[in-house]
Amino acid sequence: MTRQVDVAILGAGSAGLYALGQVRKATDSWVLIDGGELGTTCARVGCMPSKVAIQVGEDMHRRNIFDREGIEGGEQLILNQEDAMEHVQDLRDVFVDKVLSTSTDEMSEEEFIEGNARFVEPGVLEVNGERIEAKKVVIATGSTPLVPSAWESFRDRILTTDEFFEQEALPESVAVIGLGVIGLELGQALHRFGVDVTGIDMAGTIGGLEDPVARDVAIEIIGREFPLWLGEKAEVSEAGEGKLKVTAGDNEVEVDRLLVSMGRVPNVRELGLDALGVELNDNGVPVFDPHTMQVGDLPVFIAGDVTGDRPILHEAGDEGRIAGFNAVQETPVAFARKTPLSITFCDPNIVTVGQGWSELDEAAIAVGEVKMGLLGRAIIMGRNRGVLRVYADKRDGRILGATFVAALAEHLGHLLSWAIAQELTVFDLLKLPFYHPTMEEGLQAALYDLKGRFDVEFDHPVELRPLK
Repeated sequence: MTRQVDVAILGAGSAGLYALGQVRKATDSWVLIDGGELGTTCARVGCMPSKVAIQVGEDMHRRNIFDREGIEGGEQLILNQEDAMEHVQDLRDVFVDKVLSTSTDEMSEEEFIEGNARFVEPGVLEVNGERIEAKKVVIATGSTPLVPSAWESFRDRILTTDEFFEQEALPESVAVIGLGVIGLELGQALHRFGVDVTGIDMAGTIGGLEDPVARDVAIEIIGREFPLWLGEKAEVSEAGEGKLKVTAGDNEVEVDRLLVSMGRVPNVRELGLDALGVELNDNGVPVFDPHTMQVGDLPVFIAGDVTGDRPILHEAGDEGRIAGFNAVQETPVAFARKTPLSITFCDPNIVTVGQGWSELDEAAIAVGEVKMGLLGRAIIMGRNRGVLRVYADKRDGRILGATFVAALAEHLGHLLSWAIAQELTVFDLLKLPFYHPTMEEGLQAALYDLKGRFDVEFDHPVELRPLK
């Protein structure tokens, strides 16, 4: 059997669904193909259920300051892990059902095929014994958590995000291997659930932090909650009685489970991408233009986590839109990408925005900094730990990027990303209102510190805009 369509989309995750939204505006001749778990990575095992777990952990952790607020009995509060995980799963199911009810559940068998497609040639696919000829193809097959092959014999005691949110009961002890976004968020949540957590990463940092000041502050704060072993590779072996021994350098611990968060692998192995006849990178992903999402000069586009480039939901959404739009154009259109913004929802938040520390020329930038210890709103909340660092071009004061380690820094990150997108300077930002008392005043203080790094004379207060 052979079927012809204008566009075939491989993958019904966030990127694939956003691509379909664009394709549907131009043609009714399309097919969506997915043979995996439906409901998107974000809703099933990513952004959303992890935030539920984080919220439960934060609510429980809050009891530590009840005494000084005059709230009695905080030490008697008990977190029932099974009930907490049931709550996480209940809300996870709500998020997944919301996705399914507005996407694949509404599609006919002609529109949505449950199966795994494979390229026969650039515009020809095979799925479930059917041959599909598509004028354009969008690859949005997502990614899978990486588990080292050397640890396969321990697989029944290894958790990744694919298994974590299915747990009814939690282990007494866990080694979290990999302290990027996922490892930090879930590791801290587990600690606050009452699990004995050890965090391990062969890098000398956490949360992907490059800024040396922010890195040291984050390690010091989070290291107060549970031990962080950094800069050494983790080795795993049997310890007897069902436990695993984990070593990293001179450190050693026995645990019930591993939470492995060492990155994700693009889902490309079964796609037959060799049939495209284009260059593949080390992960087997075809080389593509990040502004058009086109693979070489083929009628093939790629989007979302499968690229391994920007594994963040809003980026997957943008890539899906670009790929879907270009899949129904005669000539692909190049789109500017949005200001980079990354948020780790640990406590305190870790936020990077704009150009990262490694991308900057230290001789060409000015850095404004403020520590959160004396910020009024942070003191009131009992969360006055952390640092804000803002980078600007020495020549004109234009904001280039920032790194924040602070409570509620997710909001400050958005403000800075918008400012960078508008090419605003530190002087422009100081003309804007900052309400008292808010966490945004911390950003204002960092901007004042940054302003002081410039040798500029003003004939009026820089924070006020004279009438013309």
